[in-house]
Parts: sequence; C-alpha cells; structure tokens
Amino acid sequence: MNTRHIAAALLCLALCACAAPPLAATNTPRPADFVTHNAAWRPVIETINGYEMVRVPSGCFKMGMELGRRDERPVTEICIERAFWLDRFEVTNGQYGSEGGYGGADIPRGNLTWFEARDFCAARGGRLPTEAEWEYAARGPDGLYYPWGNVLMADRLNYDQRQFEPSPVGSFPSGASWVGAQDMSGNLWEWVSSLYMPYPYRADDGREDLHSTALPRVFRGGWLSYVDYGTSAVMRFRLAADERDWRIGFRCAKDD
Repeated sequence: MNTRHIAAALLCLALCACAAPPLAATNTPRPADFVTHNAAWRPVIETINGYEMVRVPSGCFKMGMELGRRDERPVTEICIERAFWLDRFEVTNGQYGSEGGYGGADIPRGNLTWFEARDFCAARGGRLPTEAEWEYAARGPDGLYYPWGNVLMADRLNYDQRQFEPSPVGSFPSGASWVGAQDMSGNLWEWVSSLYMPYPYRADDGREDLHSTALPRVFRGGWLSYVDYGTSAVMRFRLAADERDWRIGFRCAKDD
C-alpha cells in the first residue's frame, strides 16, 4: 500500500469515527413498559385503596394539535418517563361523600373547586394528573383525537347532543381509552393539576405548582359540542381554582 492509499484509509477511519453516534445515544435504557403504539399495551386494572385504577405505561406522544385552537399549539413531543396509575372512572358522588350539581351515587362528582379536588386526591394517597399525563392517557402514543380513535362515534360518549345531564360512570365502555380509562371524552370535564399556561408544556416551568393561586387551572375532557371539532382529547379550558362549575369533575392519579 503506497503513501496515498494509507492517507486515504486514515481519513476514512477518522470520518467514520466522527459520524458514529456515541454509545450513550444508542444504548440509553428505556423502562421495561415503554410503549410506542397504543396497540402494544393491554389495559391493566387494579383496585387501589378502594378505587379501580388503570396503569399508564411510560412512552412519548405529540401533545397538542397544529390545527387546533391557538392555545393547543405548538405541538410538542412529551415523554412520560415513569408509569403511573389513573382512576378508571371519574370520582363519583358516592365516593366523594356528597352530591355535586347532579344527584345519584354513581354520577360523577362535579361542582367542586380545584382545591377540593386536589385535597380529595391527596387524602387518598394520590394526586390530580398533570395536563400532559391526562392527555397521554386519553390519546396515547398514536395521538388519537378521541380516546377510541379519530372519528366521532356518538354511541361512545355522553355529550350535549345526547343529553344535558351526566351519565353514571362506566355507561360507555366502548369509549374507553387505550389504557382502559373511561369517560375521558364526554360526561363531566375534569380538573387536572396544571396551571393554565401557554404551550409548549413544560413540567418544570412552574405550571405544576400545587400551591400557586396566580393563574386559572386547566380542565379537560369535553362535554359540550366542542367534541364535533375532532379534538376533544386535545382541547383545554381554564377556570379559576376557587370557582365551581356543575360540569367539572375530576379523577385522581397515583405514582407507580
């Protein structure tokens, strides 16, 4: 091999070394339950402290929607690094111990402030889900518009074109999300832990301060005919944390 060939070989080796990704990038471990598609997960349901909860595995999804309203963009990839548990159903009047705007033991408990929802979850050893956790549990890595898919199916949820009162929880099992959570579209809207702040969502920018009263809190889920827009699992609304609305309820989360 002459000098020219040796030089070319050395240059090739140098370029290949520069182009190769670092080992840390290729061997970064992921949690054992990390999912990349909704269909890769089968719902896991357990009763924890008297409440049916579903396990939400770790994974990534695109939060928001570019064709949505201006407070639903920009779309950002959010990764849920640790699995968590989420109530299978909205908290009911019977579980809460009193009735909200609508009567019946199996009717979701509404007409309570964000503070009351936060404190109830804490008292049972849980918390409100973050806005990102809630949307991920509703849409999954596939980024569905609705918990069941991308097409509105009126027989899978209770909303204002069906009736103006909430249904008993679990009335629409075919509308369950990929993790088995029910009524994430329709029935009562739901408080989440997050302060109402612009996207992109960042858990470390102060929006998950559970003691702040500076801004309204977010509620999600859909009730009115906003679901016709095809973004009921994406839409976000806000209300002051000390205000009540008959059609806003909640469900709790718990760390794994």
